[in-house]
Amino acid sequence: MRRFLLLLLCLCGLSQALAETRYITDIAQIELRKGESTRYKILRYLTSGEAVEELGASKRTGYSRVRTKDGTIGHVLTRQLQDEPGARDRLAAMEARLAEFQQAPDQLAMKLSELRSVHEKLTADHAALEQEKERLEEELASIKYASSNLVAITQERSGLRKSVADLTGQVADLQQKNRNLKNETNQRWFLIGAGVVTGAILIGLVLPHLRFRRHKSDWETL
Repeated sequence: MRRFLLLLLCLCGLSQALAETRYITDIAQIELRKGESTRYKILRYLTSGEAVEELGASKRTGYSRVRTKDGTIGHVLTRQLQDEPGARDRLAAMEARLAEFQQAPDQLAMKLSELRSVHEKLTADHAALEQEKERLEEELASIKYASSNLVAITQERSGLRKSVADLTGQVADLQQKNRNLKNETNQRWFLIGAGVVTGAILIGLVLPHLRFRRHKSDWETL
């Protein structure tokens, strides 16, 4: 007896894990009972096509444990369940689909025109995206090329800066030499001028004495 109860509990747990959606058959109404027998109380009536969740099924009693959309859990006869909606619901769906296909031609033409407009817009957007993709790929290639030559460019720039610094130093040296030459030239001319003035002064001082001595010697001869 214990083994039978344990097996029954395992079967119930397995049936709950394999819960799936089932549909009430086309019978007008069926009873949702509290237990797996007609002796149990009727909880409510289920209508044809109503969807319920099958939590488990018992081949021994022929009942299935189900849960309705409002959360009520009970038991119904397994043979009163099916895997697809009832014929009435399927017929209503087919009629709605047929009515959709039987729409007025102008409405269908309008929808077709809208679909064409959407298709043209999508095509234009795709072409624009392709152009943008090509532009971005070109920019990426340029960036990669520039980054690969970055070291060479940096070294070249450093060399140019050094050359400019050297040339600046050479210009400063030449300017200083030019100033030195000007100073030396000025000093030479100054010395020459000073020498000329000094010579003129000496000559002016010496000449009178030379004339006086000459006259004196002439008297002495007389």
